[in-house]
Amino acid sequence: MKITITGRKVNLRDHFKTLVEKKLTRFDRIFDEDAEAKVVVTVLKNRQTVEITIRSRGMYYRAESTADEMNDALDEVVDALSSQIRRNKNRLTKRIHYSALTEDFQESPAETEQPEEYRVVRTKHFCVKPMSVEEAILQMNLLEHQFFMFRNQEDNEINVVYKRKGGNYGLLTPDVE
Repeated sequence: MKITITGRKVNLRDHFKTLVEKKLTRFDRIFDEDAEAKVVVTVLKNRQTVEITIRSRGMYYRAESTADEMNDALDEVVDALSSQIRRNKNRLTKRIHYSALTEDFQESPAETEQPEEYRVVRTKHFCVKPMSVEEAILQMNLLEHQFFMFRNQEDNEINVVYKRKGGNYGLLTPDVE
């Protein structure tokens, strides 16, 4: 796994970087060598935030934690990532390891255990009209939703605004890889 460690408003010590790499090695058996882990550490008013995003074969796992001590925040983030991976273990294992099997060694469909399926219980269709980000946030708040999809009038792309912890908002925009 490739690990990138970035410090915002803080100079990270080598000891902390080594600790991050040590803690993330526990995920090496799950992810392949092409997986990328981005660790961002931010310090604001003696509160230290550690954010880790792992990207592997199009799947993203992300966790963030804020604590008084950088090491405590790191422990919480690694635990949160472990929980996410544990919840999605069947799907992750199937996706990562299935492509590694050759046809000679594949089990028949009757022999494989079927992972639990996600059920879509409702599909909703609506017009996506062009609007600004501010209008989309206003519309989301009027509907009392946690997110809102809209067509951004600046670039004519489909975007999503959402509420973040702490009362702020986020904006999701498409990106070509």
